[in-house]
Amino acid sequence: MNGRHLQRRRMTLALGAGLFGGLSLPLARAASAPSSCKPDVAWADALRRDLDAMAAQLTRTLKPWPVPARVFTPEEHGGLAAGMAATAAIQRAVEACAAAGGGTVRLSKGDYISGTIVLRSGVMFEVAEGARLLASTNLKDYPEHRAQRRTVQDTNMGMNQSLIFAEGCERIGIGGKGLIDGRGSKANFPGEETVGSTPGRPFIIRVIDCKQVVVRDIHMKDSPCWMQNYLNCEDLLVDGIHVENQANHNNDGLDIDSCRRVIVRNCFINAQDDAMCFKGAGQRLAENILIEHCQFYSTCNALKFGTDSQDVFRNVLVRNVTLGGPAADMRAINRRKADGGISWEIVDGGTLERVLVHDIRIVRAESPLFLRLGDRGRVQPEQKRPGPGVLRYIVYDRISGDDNGVRGSFFTGIEAAQIEHVLLRDVDLGMAAASEPGADPRSIPDAPAEYPDPHMFQKVMPAYGLWARHIRHLTLQRVRFRSSSKDARPEVLADACRQ
Repeated sequence: MNGRHLQRRRMTLALGAGLFGGLSLPLARAASAPSSCKPDVAWADALRRDLDAMAAQLTRTLKPWPVPARVFTPEEHGGLAAGMAATAAIQRAVEACAAAGGGTVRLSKGDYISGTIVLRSGVMFEVAEGARLLASTNLKDYPEHRAQRRTVQDTNMGMNQSLIFAEGCERIGIGGKGLIDGRGSKANFPGEETVGSTPGRPFIIRVIDCKQVVVRDIHMKDSPCWMQNYLNCEDLLVDGIHVENQANHNNDGLDIDSCRRVIVRNCFINAQDDAMCFKGAGQRLAENILIEHCQFYSTCNALKFGTDSQDVFRNVLVRNVTLGGPAADMRAINRRKADGGISWEIVDGGTLERVLVHDIRIVRAESPLFLRLGDRGRVQPEQKRPGPGVLRYIVYDRISGDDNGVRGSFFTGIEAAQIEHVLLRDVDLGMAAASEPGADPRSIPDAPAEYPDPHMFQKVMPAYGLWARHIRHLTLQRVRFRSSSKDARPEVLADACRQ
């Protein structure tokens, strides 16, 4: 079958284990593979049933905690005047609210300039409609809060400063129809883009080891670094938030790390760095997570797991989501397509399994789909370096989109650790055509310890649709990648079944 026919046809076939003769083979070659490579997707259908049941149970039971009717305001706790720092008055309101048994701390009288606020159990922190919480631009107003239980993030990245901080609390929340403005421009908070520490650039929200956490309706913009980080939390509900984080380097939108029983719904996020990102740096189990009815836009990765992957991440359902790069009318300090649309990455040991995304639209992404199993092995400094982790039982179902980039999607493990059991079903993605040849698969190194972003290898990958290697049991059913014009690369290039 020639490449022209391969580019046009819709595909239903399966690929088995390993490289054939040390080279990746065109998908057309695999079509005549032996019967041992016939599709076996019963596991995917069972996974769909399990995750639908999980989502229904979460929807029934994960509700906002009942907030007592008591209301506390900074104005009642002294010393506020226009343009003055409100930190002390806000904190006194928080302490009074907690001492009374809980309630709402409400900001409703215009602008409040503040440094770090520490939440307590039972406190719903509300920025009311028309009010703004403005982050102080003086770094001295952000005292360090080091995690009582050490994690990979604080030991490797020094993430110890934030505008709103909570640790070891139950029944806390952040909400309201107002705005939290981090005022995190490069002029106010200079620093280099990094995959390590971010000194001098606080987070806006950091919540550690908490239970019954609610974040809803609030608008957030312009953090000096990540916008929000929830680490080792249980019963986390994020609903209806609007995030514009396009002001500085490392401007993630929403980072959820080692959390259990999570719903993220009805959210809009536009971020310079990863928009919706899961991690395992808390070194705790992450499971039972539902993401639905959201929009995620990023000039890095729109929806991601990684890079930190030190524990188990499983039972995740993502549905009815649009994601990719920012549109022309959205804010973007780096005007470009998303590096990755959906990026699942395991590079620090750990396991990612039982993940289903369906009814997803991907737009303006250089690599709409990206799977990476590597061997960076980052842990806490005193811990033993782990070996390669596990990436398996991944489903993409009813995925569509247009205006995606030249690079193409790709799935790659390493020779020592292969990705297992991946299904693409009813996929229809439009891609831009390349004006230059694709990379020779033989020239692409495994690079097991390299930081895993989709741009890690080449601008133009070997296939305009999907390139896959070091993967067992890859099944494609009714899959089409459409090139905008003639492209010399094959539509799909993948490992073949062993003969």
